[in-house]
Amino acid sequence: MNRRDEVRQQALRNLQEFEVLMLSGHFDYGNGFHGRVYLNPHQLFRQPSTIWRFAQDLLDIIPGDLLATTEIVAGPVMGGALLAHTMAGLLDGRRSLTHPPSQFAPFTVHPQHGFVLRPFYARQMASRRVMLADDVRNTGKTFQRCAALAAEAGGTVIATVEIYDRLEAMVDLGVPNFALAGYRAEENYPADRCPMCRAGQAVTAF
Repeated sequence: MNRRDEVRQQALRNLQEFEVLMLSGHFDYGNGFHGRVYLNPHQLFRQPSTIWRFAQDLLDIIPGDLLATTEIVAGPVMGGALLAHTMAGLLDGRRSLTHPPSQFAPFTVHPQHGFVLRPFYARQMASRRVMLADDVRNTGKTFQRCAALAAEAGGTVIATVEIYDRLEAMVDLGVPNFALAGYRAEENYPADRCPMCRAGQAVTAF
């Protein structure tokens, strides 16, 4: 087993240990579906030391050539932006003092337009190489929207990264994707046909 595989296996164990990734409950996802697997990003970001640890591990599994050419780390609020900000700072700690510092950009939410990139960050993204970061990848559509915004600003997305990949992506951006941990939730049910509900199993509260 190589170093990257060891880091990823340990991360999967850590996500469960810290009750970020819960694999054996009865969860109401709030979108009309129930399931047995849930990732709680609030638990992930509750203590800054936790996200720093996972961000360090994530940097360890990303190829060095991509890290060397990354100029901006950007992510959608809230979890992706917090991760991107942490990664940008840690990335500078791995570089020489003469290397230009990394930059950070958040994609914020507009009530009518969804994710947007504010003009201040759009200006700094022009002609820069961008790594997109998020806490979780579901369908990949959030990354797709953020990549489009980066392209509109003149940036070039070189990779996407996340702490946890649900392995259900429907979108291929044509760039490498790196996940610290991956786990497919095989059993999701419409709420009105949920076997756990029929069995009388209470919805997990936390």
